[in-house]
Amino acid sequence: MAPGHGHEQGHGHGHGHDHGKLVLPDYKQWKIEGTPLETVQKKLAARGLRDPWARNEAWRYMGGFAENITITNVLLKGFKWGSAAFVVAIGVEYLLTSQNDDKKHH
Repeated sequence: MAPGHGHEQGHGHGHGHDHGKLVLPDYKQWKIEGTPLETVQKKLAARGLRDPWARNEAWRYMGGFAENITITNVLLKGFKWGSAAFVVAIGVEYLLTSQNDDKKHH
């Protein structure tokens, strides 16, 4: 591109945006011990092999990612809060309706 077409500054955007350096998590935080990946590594080791990238998949077995998702979880997600909102809505509707009925009788 010729000078003056807005492509002189980083990444070809020409807007002068500095998004800073991308910070990656420390690879040492992911452990395969206690996960199915450990079993895979042991089976590979029995054959004289090793998966150097196994640690990259360890995040799938940690924290919220480790929970199995069932059809029940999907169908009942938000049920607790939805039920509470329903009860509140019915209560408000009852109060508003009873106040209107009182005004009609007077």
